[in-house]
Amino acid sequence: MIAIRIFEITFPIFAIVAAGLFYAKAFRPDMMLPNRLNMDIFIPCLLFSVLIERGGVSGLFGGLALAITLVILLSGLVAFIASRLLHIDPRSLCPPIMFANAGNLGLPLVVLSFGEVALSAAVICFIVCNFFHITLGRYLLNKQSNIIKVFLSPMIVAVVMALILSLLHINVPQTLSEPIRMLGNIAVPLLLFALGVRLIDMKLSEWKIGMTAALLSPICGVAIVLLLTQLIELTRVEQGVLFLFGALPPAVMNFIFAEHYNQEPSKVAAMVLFGNAFAIVSLPMALVYVLPRFG
Repeated sequence: MIAIRIFEITFPIFAIVAAGLFYAKAFRPDMMLPNRLNMDIFIPCLLFSVLIERGGVSGLFGGLALAITLVILLSGLVAFIASRLLHIDPRSLCPPIMFANAGNLGLPLVVLSFGEVALSAAVICFIVCNFFHITLGRYLLNKQSNIIKVFLSPMIVAVVMALILSLLHINVPQTLSEPIRMLGNIAVPLLLFALGVRLIDMKLSEWKIGMTAALLSPICGVAIVLLLTQLIELTRVEQGVLFLFGALPPAVMNFIFAEHYNQEPSKVAAMVLFGNAFAIVSLPMALVYVLPRFG
């Protein structure tokens, strides 16, 4: 039954998020170091190992990457128009609508929905979204961002290294690739746990702007995906992955950037937290559509 399948997919995700939330309520952990380790070591190792082992480098120049790019840019256009109509600062609303939670929720959601065969597609989604987030996203908030530091970030370096090794047809010895893969396996559970910890800071006072983003993000993303799948040639699995990508809530990193650049961090936090909380409803709805057609 489709309901059982949806439960099997979503339960592990929300169970780990709930574990982080309950742990945070009891102990109020400081996640700065674990999150830093994830961004600097575990996620780069995941990206590198998947791209090398599954030959996903070529996908960075394919139709799926193009589709994700268009989803991000067109979502930004819709969010800009919405910000004017709703009298919200576009620098606060646009990034959460543009940059989805392709890491915390996207990676495990895709793998649980389509199996390991779809991991390369999920990683492509994550790489493209993350690339635009740390480049275009930073520029939207601060036009004086240091572009050199952006391209020296561990995630970008890991992707470039995988690209070079792939183009030169250099095989990474298993003795080296295995510890890299093991480090990468830490990334997804830690992302989900960290998301649960972040939910402890949800402010109900900002519920209106939070629910605006929670509804606008998946509706806008799915609508654009439905249009693009008619225009861009994608495989069956890629179409399913793209649809789930469009339905994802805002990325947690939106709040981190907003806090760093002092861009209405309380409002952005509400958008991120309400959006991810609403995913309990929106993601099962997306899976009802996706699984019979692409699963």
